[in-house]
Amino acid sequence: LFSVLPVLLDVMPGRVRFIAGSYIVVFALLVAALVLVLVARYRFPYDIMKSPQELVDYTVSCRQEFEDGIEVGRFFGRCLEGPYTSIQTRNDRISRLVKWSFGLLIFCLILTYILFVLIFSYVGLPAEFAMGRRAATGTLGAYENAWATRGKGAGKTGAVLGGLPLAGSLCIAIGYAVIVTYVLKALVDSVAGTLMTADAAAWFSDFSSRDFSVIPYHIIVVAGTLLTLFLGAHSIEKTNRIMMPVFFLIFVVLAVRVAFLPGAAEGYKFMFTPRWEMLCDPMIWIWAMGQAFFSLSVTGSGMIVYGAYLSKEEDVVGVAQHTALFDTIAAVVAALVIIPACFSYGLDVGAGPSLLFVTLPTILQDIPLGRLFAIILYVAMIFAGVSSLQNMFEAVAESLLHKFPKLSRKAVLVLLGVICLGCGIGMETISKWGPWMDLVSIYIIPIGATLGAVSWFYVMKKDELLSAINTGAGRERGAVWYAVGRYVYVPLAVILC
Repeated sequence: LFSVLPVLLDVMPGRVRFIAGSYIVVFALLVAALVLVLVARYRFPYDIMKSPQELVDYTVSCRQEFEDGIEVGRFFGRCLEGPYTSIQTRNDRISRLVKWSFGLLIFCLILTYILFVLIFSYVGLPAEFAMGRRAATGTLGAYENAWATRGKGAGKTGAVLGGLPLAGSLCIAIGYAVIVTYVLKALVDSVAGTLMTADAAAWFSDFSSRDFSVIPYHIIVVAGTLLTLFLGAHSIEKTNRIMMPVFFLIFVVLAVRVAFLPGAAEGYKFMFTPRWEMLCDPMIWIWAMGQAFFSLSVTGSGMIVYGAYLSKEEDVVGVAQHTALFDTIAAVVAALVIIPACFSYGLDVGAGPSLLFVTLPTILQDIPLGRLFAIILYVAMIFAGVSSLQNMFEAVAESLLHKFPKLSRKAVLVLLGVICLGCGIGMETISKWGPWMDLVSIYIIPIGATLGAVSWFYVMKKDELLSAINTGAGRERGAVWYAVGRYVYVPLAVILC
């Protein structure tokens, strides 16, 4: 999925690639048009804002409708498990045709969803890597460099606009540090053994609802992360060479352990049984697309600074595809631990932050070697959290050093630490950092991602962008790659924004 389509496009002659890319864009537009036509012409009596339970109840009542369809309709009907509703048409033939069309529509949407991560890792993420490498600096310099292809005055405008996604990185670092602080608190209490004997819900509520309850842990998290950056950005690579393999190993061990819990099979069914009816809710698609942006860190800021340290021999598209692949693997492995365990113990899989701090401790209290597994789990989570914080801090630090070259790296990192702690200590309760993270991730980050997408594909000159992308590339990207970015990736970013 991450390789086949780009490879097929890249081996085609230039004219053929352009035609194929055009057909992809046209196909996406036709799918969107089909949605509008079907809704307008047949007026589905389906309320996309139904609650999940109402949707399930309605699905059961409408399942018989599928049994009357033609064979192709029956096939898609089985796939859908039915959000399809009875359509009041004048004859059965039209009804069957619409059933088939709706099933085909959902099938096309599934394929489109699969393409989300493919598109972002093929176009959006490589563009950020390439811009960081081209400018040889962080966010502010990269935007200034991109806009400067339209003139020196435009470059100054770009430098100003680049401040927004940069601010997003700092804002999310402030909230993210609180989350990692909670994890450190859980790790310390697991080592001490108190978490294994306490009521997990009461334990979590005690410190997550009180102001200034985890200040020492907060200071350790922020100061410890900044200490790893004092040696320079290469320290991120050094620490991650140890942390990321350990993270995977720990979760693989936990996944094996969870597989032997009674009732875990229901969790696997929950994860891997499609619920096609939920695809009829447009917000599902918006949330999924937003998660793809967030998970791949296509924020118009964070990945730019990593690009600044990439060698000119690196193929940024290949690097981005590997990033997307292993990011997806990490998410699946983590889900294989948490979801089956929740089903084994009859706990809520939609509990949000309490999955880490209430649900999992409850599970670990009842299994052999639970304390050991709790320590391993929270160590892994700290590894993952610190690596993310490193990226957020480095993005801001590099840009400040570029803008104010007289500042030392030590002074910049100390300044970031003061800002992060000064703002973060006041929002240590879940009732404060929860809305803060929502604000940043729902509004600031998408706006930054959109600003970046527009800057690369609409403001920057095409030849300059392609030159940056093709530096070190094994296969040259041209008209198709640019068309996907300009006419597919940018509109998706705008929709999310």
